[in-house]
Amino acid sequence: MWISQAKFHTGAVLAVAAMAAISSHAIADEVADFYQGKQISFHVGFGAGGGYDTTSRIVARHFGRHVPGNPSVIVQNVPGAGSMKVANAVYNAAPKDGTVLAVFSSSVAMVPLYGKRKTKFETAKFEWIGSMHRDVQACGVWRGAGQGIKTLYDFVAAKETIIFGSNGPTSPLTTFPLFIRNVLGAKVKVVHGYKGTKAVNFAMQKGELTGTCGMYESSVRGAFFPSFSAGDLVLFVQLAEGTKVPLFGQATNIYDMLKTEEQKQMARLVFGPAEITRPLAAPPGTPKVRVAALRKALLDTMKDPAVIADAKRVKVVFEPIPGDEVAARFNDYFKTPKSLVDKTYEMISKMN
Repeated sequence: MWISQAKFHTGAVLAVAAMAAISSHAIADEVADFYQGKQISFHVGFGAGGGYDTTSRIVARHFGRHVPGNPSVIVQNVPGAGSMKVANAVYNAAPKDGTVLAVFSSSVAMVPLYGKRKTKFETAKFEWIGSMHRDVQACGVWRGAGQGIKTLYDFVAAKETIIFGSNGPTSPLTTFPLFIRNVLGAKVKVVHGYKGTKAVNFAMQKGELTGTCGMYESSVRGAFFPSFSAGDLVLFVQLAEGTKVPLFGQATNIYDMLKTEEQKQMARLVFGPAEITRPLAAPPGTPKVRVAALRKALLDTMKDPAVIADAKRVKVVFEPIPGDEVAARFNDYFKTPKSLVDKTYEMISKMN
């Protein structure tokens, strides 16, 4: 008795498929068994009420339903040093089991590239779960900074110094205005000590400050829309190459004013990572099967009709980035030639 080659091949394929299905179910059961009855914490490196906090709370509200085992999910605010504090803490001190995840600025993830400040993490060793959103940033002034500023051309030509507020030296609230100052020659001063964009916006209303960066489109449509729609918050520059956000109106795209290819390469290194708007990371050593489950859960959460409805209430349409893409993009940035990295660092750190 013999079996035809075709029948044998079909049977082998079915057997492999069956084994793969069994293996997949076994992995899912393993992850579910771990998370059942447990709690996942999102440690957010910014204060309450800002864009990072709002997005994290929307996602956390629904995330547990998409993780095998349906754990509960909470948000803890751990502000400090532009979210450097939470990146260091989760990398080094959090349980490496997938129960504690960090939400911090992509600009903080870029700090080790420059090698000028002490960090306690290696960006490539984080387990990147993904980014909850992909967004575009702008910078603005309060009521034209009293100088009628509406565009980047106006900003660079301004005679009076524009004072920006920031939450730390590695934050876009510092690095973005310094880049504009040191590359284009604008009159800029940066004052540290504010807890984030919400605190900076309040300080502008009180007359302490005249400028702010870190204005994501999602944040402008949400928390900052009253100031923006009233004409008090005037966006003068948008920072994404090849993209023009209609909401930002006549705000100049910064790449339109950059004169050399080197300036454009530096701008890509400074502003490009900001597109990874709300990254979510697990500490190194988190089991790969849980990382894979969390990555899938994030993408499934972002497609959840309940999340879409919650986002609509704050006038945002989330566009997530898969975890493997986030990891790949950071890896690419870290391949930048040292000479360009050093020149870029000078442009985003030189205060005087």
